[in-house]
Amino acid sequence: MQATDERDARLLVFAPRGRDAEVMASVLAQDGFGCLVVAAFGGLLAAIEEGAGAAIVAEEALHGADLGRLADWLGRQEPWSDFPFVVLLGKPMGAAASGDAARAWLAALGNVVLLERPLNTQTLRSAATSALRARHRQYQARDVLADRTRTAHRLSESQEALVHLNATLETRIEARTRELAQANDRLMNEIIERERVQAAMVQLQKMEAIGRLTGGIAHDFNNLLNVVQGSMDLIIMLSKDEVAKQRAEVARRACQRGGKLTSQLLAFSRNQSLVLRPIRVGELFDGVRELVAASLGSGIRVSFDADGADALVLADANQMEMALLNLAINARDAMPDGGELRFHADATVTPPDLALSGDFVRIAVTDSGQGMPPDVAARVFEPFFTTKPVGKGTGLGLSQVYGMARQSGGAARILSQPGVGTTVEIWLRLAALGDAPVLLGAPDLRVAQARGVRILVVEDDDAVRRSMVESLEALGHAVVQAGDGHGALEELAAGRPDLIITDYLMPGMTGAELMRHARQAYPDVPMIIATGYADMRAIEEVIGEDMVLRKPFQLIELAASVERALDRPAAQRPLHSAGA
Repeated sequence: MQATDERDARLLVFAPRGRDAEVMASVLAQDGFGCLVVAAFGGLLAAIEEGAGAAIVAEEALHGADLGRLADWLGRQEPWSDFPFVVLLGKPMGAAASGDAARAWLAALGNVVLLERPLNTQTLRSAATSALRARHRQYQARDVLADRTRTAHRLSESQEALVHLNATLETRIEARTRELAQANDRLMNEIIERERVQAAMVQLQKMEAIGRLTGGIAHDFNNLLNVVQGSMDLIIMLSKDEVAKQRAEVARRACQRGGKLTSQLLAFSRNQSLVLRPIRVGELFDGVRELVAASLGSGIRVSFDADGADALVLADANQMEMALLNLAINARDAMPDGGELRFHADATVTPPDLALSGDFVRIAVTDSGQGMPPDVAARVFEPFFTTKPVGKGTGLGLSQVYGMARQSGGAARILSQPGVGTTVEIWLRLAALGDAPVLLGAPDLRVAQARGVRILVVEDDDAVRRSMVESLEALGHAVVQAGDGHGALEELAAGRPDLIITDYLMPGMTGAELMRHARQAYPDVPMIIATGYADMRAIEEVIGEDMVLRKPFQLIELAASVERALDRPAAQRPLHSAGA
């Protein structure tokens, strides 16, 4: 309900003659009525427009007044308003004509109460109370109408909103359905991606476990091959029985093939730094010809075509052969019903998109398989990306080919067309004359014996250590030996050797740690690490690539490494060491 202003409840008293107005106001004020005495008709009209509960007017005050303005205001009242007047008459109703005219105006004014004078105070109070009560009921009606108007307005707004909602209901349902479908698609894609990542992680963990197992087996097998190969070399060097020497040669070649196999296993088990050496393209193809034929079966026709078979390229032979074998296996999977596989090599101009400069040889492996669309071909070199079913491939084969090519100073790219086939190109840098491999001849035994070289051999495997000691003694060197790093430190404390040959992986102390301790005592002593460990980068950081002897090694390689280490000036020997 609207609050009522104090002016809306006041009584206006208009009796300009005599003291009637002051007397009536005084009487009514005693009963708590708020009264306002006005002195002129204009003031009465202004007070009514400002707000009042009722007006008490003396009849004579209306004589000659401009009642038109009052009639206009009364006609403009709100529907709920009917302003009350209490008119005090001075004569009976049947008086003069002027009185009749005034009464006619008053009748037209509407809500009028006529009181004839003289009147007592009780009559005045009763008339004032009735007029104010009637005005108060009008105010209540005003509040009810205002509340109904607000309710109707709110109802109208609600109806409009309902009509709008009904009009847009189908559109909103369609939009919401589309949003839910999009959210469901995103959720399904996330679930599929998470499952794919989880499967890749499981596959990666499986391959890591297999790699660790393979690396351990290959490392131990390298030690066994080293013992056998060293014994065969000694037989070939010292025996006078030609039959025994021939059989030893057969066994030695078998050891070399075994060493190649373990090198590939070690490369599979962990990241191995490439050993870039000049190698003929024809030899690369010869190295994989039998393996490819055995891996592909009779349903695929294989051909090798090398225009520059005698060309030398800078490559790691083992890694390159593994790359070619991986490409052949991928081609086999792309040709389930058989087909043709062609290995081709030529010296040609490098395409601009490879951003290579210099002379290169392109080695291409082309199959007649299903081919790939451009979006798939663009991703095949990404790690873990594979088009094979789960469990059929790791997604690492082509990424390893790409990494090997880039690490060799070249590049790799793939050309594929659906329904036609796929060609994988490996671009290798053409080896310069200065890159030609060093041909190791037989050692000069007389020079080695004349030197009287004292060599400390550190190896935890007894059989390998004994084989190395016997080989060095056969070459004319004096040898002291130790089974671990702590035993080597004791030998070093006993005297300075001319050369230290140590294994890398040993219990208690690695070869790198031993070298750090040895250099503190003898900074200029040359050192060789003899190891089958796959990650050669960690070793090369300690001693340098030239002073690493990879197991299994031949006697001629052992002799050459010893001579090279002894002939190397002390100023060129690394005096720093990396953490083991």
